[in-house]
Amino acid sequence: MIDFNGLLFDLDGTLLDTAPDFVTSVNYLLEKYNQAHLDFEAIRNRVNDGSTGLLELAFNVTPIDPSFDLLQNELLDIYLKHLGDKTKFFPNMNQILTECDQRAIPWGIVTNKPWLYTKLLLTRLNLINRTRCVVCPDHVKQPKPHPASLELGSTHLGVSTDGCLYVGDHSRDMLAAKNAKMRSILAAWGYINKDEDISYWDADWIARTPKILFDLLFKEHEY
Repeated sequence: MIDFNGLLFDLDGTLLDTAPDFVTSVNYLLEKYNQAHLDFEAIRNRVNDGSTGLLELAFNVTPIDPSFDLLQNELLDIYLKHLGDKTKFFPNMNQILTECDQRAIPWGIVTNKPWLYTKLLLTRLNLINRTRCVVCPDHVKQPKPHPASLELGSTHLGVSTDGCLYVGDHSRDMLAAKNAKMRSILAAWGYINKDEDISYWDADWIARTPKILFDLLFKEHEY
């Protein structure tokens, strides 16, 4: 069991499986332009890259392309309409939150997802009033991997950064934690490309499944 006083989670790919809504949105946009659908895994692996990465995957465009802004606006409009339609907790993640609540361990969410989408999603899933804090890029000058969002999150929890843990599924999450002098747990069940070598991400712990994360946090074992 790890000694900690507060817990912060990344959102997409860590706490919640939001990929199905992104798959729906990307494929709707492809349909509009008479393009073939992409398979689930291809889109899932780019969720952490946001709308920029998804558009690069689907339409081979980048922010410097003339069509990018239009496509991005269309994609985000579609996503907003389908936000939360198929999103759910990863298995055992709600159990971890419940365990934190029962043990009076404060927990919060620190994400690079903009506040507009985060607030709507958490409201729809009845999490907005359950979590101690939600920190989005809108709330800080620089998003992850800059430490500001994690530092703000720990402040909201009333816990020092060295007493807090951050759980995330991206290399920038691990780097943000390191920059904030916060210990990190890599959620290896998340949206990680199979070609990635996560051993180089410098996580303090790697949890292959949410059940392993539960045991790391709450079971009396040595790790």
